[in-house]
Amino acid sequence: MGPVNEAPLARALREHLVDQVVALGVRDPRVLAAMREIPRHLFAPQHELDRAYADHPLAIGHDATISQPSLVGLMSEALDLSGDEVVLEIGTGSGYQAAVLARLAGHVHTVEVVADLAARAKTTLAALGLHNVDVHVADGWAGWPPSAPYDRIVVTAAPEVLPRALLDQLSKTGLMIVPVGSQAADQRLERWSKRGGVLRREDLGAVRFVPMVRST
Repeated sequence: MGPVNEAPLARALREHLVDQVVALGVRDPRVLAAMREIPRHLFAPQHELDRAYADHPLAIGHDATISQPSLVGLMSEALDLSGDEVVLEIGTGSGYQAAVLARLAGHVHTVEVVADLAARAKTTLAALGLHNVDVHVADGWAGWPPSAPYDRIVVTAAPEVLPRALLDQLSKTGLMIVPVGSQAADQRLERWSKRGGVLRREDLGAVRFVPMVRST
């Protein structure tokens, strides 16, 4: 990752967030190290430092949010990454989750339906020297077929029903983390694993994400 000139306060707030909050639910040392390294405040520049390093989601415009750090950590850990995987992320948003994944996987393809968000995320990721991330402007409901299959897929907005295209683009031994459900009802964070073409679903608990929208 490229050099980051930041105030000592930003690093201190980030280390406190990771060590005192995220680490309560995340045990993977690689995930914790990545979150200590990635400057979350650069992905939410419209917010003050103390808000950027608080454990809650933040609005970033276009009815989108940057997810709360503890949830980013939980989802990253649930992907069970060893460092060589090709990952598809649906819902780039600010680019923060993609940045964390870039420190944990071999390559990340991230898809965003809002061109303005995608452009901002691409600029921030490039400024940090995270060159193993490709940002695509597309409808996430269709995944990203050109680079399929994927070892891991993570979805950062909630579809009411699981998009079939994403299951089809998962490798034969892949994992997918996705929140499923409507805004009016409970959303559940699901982990889908594929072994020999057989799918297995795990319920990782209740969550609240913005809805996964289609392109218009």
